[in-house]
Amino acid sequence: MESGWRVEPENVDLDQWLADRGEPPLSARMPVLGYGSNANPSKVTWLRDELGLAGPAVVLRAKCEGIAAVWAAGRRKRDGQRPATLAALPGHTEEHAVWFATPEQLRVLDRCEGRGLRYRLVRVHTGRITLQNGAVVDSVLAYTGSSRARMPVLFNGRMVLCSSLDQARTRHLGDRAASTDGLEVTEVHGDPSADDWPELLFVYGTLKPGASAWHLMEPHVTGSFEEVRLPGTLHDTGLGYPALRPGRGPGVPGFVLRLRSPEDALPLLDEYEGADYRRVRVVLPGGRVAWTYLWTSPVGDMPVLPDGWVH
Repeated sequence: MESGWRVEPENVDLDQWLADRGEPPLSARMPVLGYGSNANPSKVTWLRDELGLAGPAVVLRAKCEGIAAVWAAGRRKRDGQRPATLAALPGHTEEHAVWFATPEQLRVLDRCEGRGLRYRLVRVHTGRITLQNGAVVDSVLAYTGSSRARMPVLFNGRMVLCSSLDQARTRHLGDRAASTDGLEVTEVHGDPSADDWPELLFVYGTLKPGASAWHLMEPHVTGSFEEVRLPGTLHDTGLGYPALRPGRGPGVPGFVLRLRSPEDALPLLDEYEGADYRRVRVVLPGGRVAWTYLWTSPVGDMPVLPDGWVH
């Protein structure tokens, strides 16, 4: 298995590490921004003890540009502390975390955050979130304020960064709430799917524009597409379609397409690709993340196609 993500110090591929524990792979998990207490490793222990969080927590550090964790206007009833909330802050950079959560783990986070009461689950389109390996997580899921008490508090007319003031010193901030958090978001209704993210798909064989199966692909594509060379090696299976293996190699030329509705298109493409391929998320040159299909069987002495699939 090759997810393109490594677990240290074992130096094991993340999907293999998860499979060894009987857990869902990265492709079955959703990226959720963790800020405030949700970026603290001790929060995982609390969620396990108090809300029954199960399975490994896949949490990666992330550089967040243009957004910030700020103190909210209200306080939590259970302990009287002031919670964090998310806000737009152009020109500002902070380090937070991105959870790759299973659907069951996301439901635990929903209960923790009081989804629909205190916070709402949204896709954030403001700022830029970059993981340590250079992957850019666009339209990340996040919990943002849905009530006045979870809007940013204003002190002397300004929002207050959590990083600039500790919890003990927030009591003097008062309860004046900002009218908006300034974020551009799309609210999520119902249960999101791991297939919702990302919207991009890298194709390199029969699904390429003009190739033999393009007629299956075309109805699901929106906008223009661009040529990209993905790190890895492309082999000729001799069966009328190529085999992609990631990692070192001459590179694999192909196209990046944007899907109208990934959750509708991907199950159909999974069926078309069949058991010899596995859908994974890969990091494109420049940091964008896209789905693609990797060959899962041995390549043996299959010829290498340095110039890509031209059939």
